[in-house]
Amino acid sequence: MTEPLKQCRVLLVDDTRANLDILIDALKDSFKLGVAMSGVRALEYVRQHPVDLILLDVMMPEVDGFEVCRRLKRAPETAGIPVIFITALDRPEDKTRGFDYGAVDYITKPFDIAEVKARVRTHLTLVTAQEALRQQNIALEAMVRERTRELEETQLEIINRLGLASEYSDECTGKHVQRISDYCRLLGRAAGLPRDEVELVALASTMHDAGKIGISDAILLKPGALTDEEWVVMKQHAEIGGQLLSGSTSRLLCMAEEIALTHHERWDGTGYPKGLKGPEIPLYGRIVCICDVFDALVFERPYKKAWSVTDSLAEISEWAGRQFDPWLAELFLGLEPELTHIVNTVREAGKGEESIKKEAG
Repeated sequence: MTEPLKQCRVLLVDDTRANLDILIDALKDSFKLGVAMSGVRALEYVRQHPVDLILLDVMMPEVDGFEVCRRLKRAPETAGIPVIFITALDRPEDKTRGFDYGAVDYITKPFDIAEVKARVRTHLTLVTAQEALRQQNIALEAMVRERTRELEETQLEIINRLGLASEYSDECTGKHVQRISDYCRLLGRAAGLPRDEVELVALASTMHDAGKIGISDAILLKPGALTDEEWVVMKQHAEIGGQLLSGSTSRLLCMAEEIALTHHERWDGTGYPKGLKGPEIPLYGRIVCICDVFDALVFERPYKKAWSVTDSLAEISEWAGRQFDPWLAELFLGLEPELTHIVNTVREAGKGEESIKKEAG
């Protein structure tokens, strides 16, 4: 007898002491045993002790074996305990009834003790194997969750680095992607998006300008207005970004592709690259459009000075219904306290960095 089987507990249920004595004598050296001399006591026992298998008589007063089995199988906490009927009832319909109630085996009295031991061993071996498999599955699921978490963290790190790479050459916008993410999180919540979707938009937005990797610094960093020819090149970054992020089955990257491709579309249909209009523009692209323009207004760029939060929001309001989704624009205007906090925090941090640079110089 293997050690795991010796740790199994078998409950013996019979209202006849002589039958119990025979079973106890035969099984006591191989398994842990429990005893109940009625159906009621058997049900009480399984509520108070862990049981791996039950040898159950059928003909008992008050609650017979069939009813005991039915109650055990009805309760989720005991439904998995295998039941073997040991009974003098040997008609085919009795056996069928026993199996219908959920028994795994049916032994007719007078029983052969060697047969009882063999069947108990067989079913307990199955029980221990199933438990071992369950524990293995739990361990595997934990490993899968950990591996999934590691892959997600790696993916997020790559995404963040890709977003930063698109802004790396421009000192004025080096932290632009993080601010866009913060704005998008606020606007996504205000728009009533589910929590997981809010976080996806916040993360995917960091790649909105990934296509700028394919645009010359001479155009990206030009301090003055772009020529018509330069503007044609500049607008290509939306399609470049979409192509760069395309082909993935990841929900996050699919959202990032959509944002990169559509965040310069305009509500009135005059945007690029496809001239989408109104609701034709994906929601995520509309969200990032507002956040991107706001950040460009409130922070200094090579071609302009920084605007105040108040003036920037007034500009958003002015262009609602033309450049911006009017519903989202209204929600964004309602976020003024939170937006002001983000902008002021960044500006204060910038002043600190400048002070450190001067002292170092």
